[in-house]
Amino acid sequence: MHKRLFTPGPTEVRPEILQALSTPQIHHRSKESSDLYADLQPKLQKLLYTEKPILLFTSSSTGAMEAAVTNTVKKKCLNLVNGAFSGRWHKIAVMNGVPCETLEIEWDKAIKADLIDQKLASNEFDAVTLVFNETSTGLMNPLEDIAEVIQKYPDVMFLVDAVSAMAGVKIEVDRLGIDICLAGVQKAFALPPGLTVVSVSDRALQRAEEVEPRSYYFNLPLMYKYHQKHQSPVTPATSLMFALNTQMNSILEEGIENRFIRHEKMALYVQKWARKYFDIYPEKGYESKTLTCFRNTRKISVADLSEELGKHSVRISNGYGKLKEETFRIAHMGDTQIQDIIGLLGLIENILDL
Repeated sequence: MHKRLFTPGPTEVRPEILQALSTPQIHHRSKESSDLYADLQPKLQKLLYTEKPILLFTSSSTGAMEAAVTNTVKKKCLNLVNGAFSGRWHKIAVMNGVPCETLEIEWDKAIKADLIDQKLASNEFDAVTLVFNETSTGLMNPLEDIAEVIQKYPDVMFLVDAVSAMAGVKIEVDRLGIDICLAGVQKAFALPPGLTVVSVSDRALQRAEEVEPRSYYFNLPLMYKYHQKHQSPVTPATSLMFALNTQMNSILEEGIENRFIRHEKMALYVQKWARKYFDIYPEKGYESKTLTCFRNTRKISVADLSEELGKHSVRISNGYGKLKEETFRIAHMGDTQIQDIIGLLGLIENILDL
């Protein structure tokens, strides 16, 4: 029996999207495939407020994170770490031999712009990695403030993991000077996993030409060469591209701003409920708009709660990694509606006798 997903990835996928996945196959070097690729460009550019190219990676977001640091770091990368996935980006850089250093703080605290300013003033770094919305903690770092600081350093690439934010939160890529902004489609896009959307600035493409290639599959100049023909250098996930096109049409029909407002309303509802019955893990003022990470102040068994919810064909997420049982997470992103959230929280109230 299918369990309705309120997990922060993968998220629930509508039947219409599943139907789009079954579109008959086309050859990836055909005109039909190029037309599909080209059709997606202006829609994704509109979503991200950018005029820059949008590359489509047939991989999870981790592959695009690897591409970002292997293609754009010449000197040294500053990895901003306050959660599991920002920590992963540092590991990716280390394992690929990319010179790097961390600026690491407690997981429940946001990374403030002044800390970054102090580090960049040394002129050691030519790239910064930021996880905008940390899925492991439900914390949203101050993207605007951080972007303002990084723009003071014209040689520093701004690399942003927007995995659990893109398509749920407004990200003005060009205005903020983001060089690479990436997200897998299995979160706020509400698609099955396997495809990653990546905006790439002219500066990033130029830097990639200057960096000695560290990868074939994740080589930005090669990908851009094919992008100009509305293709990818290797076999793309064509079925997911059909689904993404269908979903982008739905997003534009809903209205991009309306979609962001809906996500904000759901977040406010869940977080008000969380503070009434539990507490919220990240510091106040930096709560995610797409998922909420609850502090388990009642010391309930999250595993038992999940099991009971499963009997009602619903699934949420335990805490991630070291936060397992200390926290639990509920996603309010993608095509989820406020009535879905009200129903879920009512069910949890009944199970826990709140």
